[in-house]
Amino acid sequence: MTRRDRLHPGRAPGWDDDDLTDVELVWVRKRIENYIRFGHVAAKRTLDRSRRIVSFTPGSVFGFVRWTANDFGTIASRIDILRAVESGERCSTVAYVRPGADILLTVSGWPNVEKVLQVIDQIEALGIDAADASPDHWRHVHSRFAVRETPRPYSRQRHEAWLLRRRIEP
Repeated sequence: MTRRDRLHPGRAPGWDDDDLTDVELVWVRKRIENYIRFGHVAAKRTLDRSRRIVSFTPGSVFGFVRWTANDFGTIASRIDILRAVESGERCSTVAYVRPGADILLTVSGWPNVEKVLQVIDQIEALGIDAADASPDHWRHVHSRFAVRETPRPYSRQRHEAWLLRRRIEP
């Protein structure tokens, strides 16, 4: 354990704070809920009773769900499939995500969020971690939902092709 790791408990060993993508998770009973649907969390910090920060290493893919309500019911629901970026890499701004991320998929409205959650469930039913699925598949799902079409299902063959491609790409 290095001196930096002792000074910043809960941070990912071997990574500078600048290299990690931080996501603020908020939970206010019956009002706000931000949570990670899938992804490999590198570090966690608790700020207070209703707020936590989770961090992801560069290149990590994760699903971030946000839900907000008022006295009359749900007013916003959204899911983003994001890829954590390296320090200095171009990225898009996303609420609660610092410094930002590469957006692979974004949908809002509960019916659309529910469809994306079903896609995630289908991938996990194959025994594949959704965080390890091809980023191109998430872009495909986003594009198909944008034009109100059904995305092609992710398959073991597509996943094997992605793993082979990832091995040979620099």
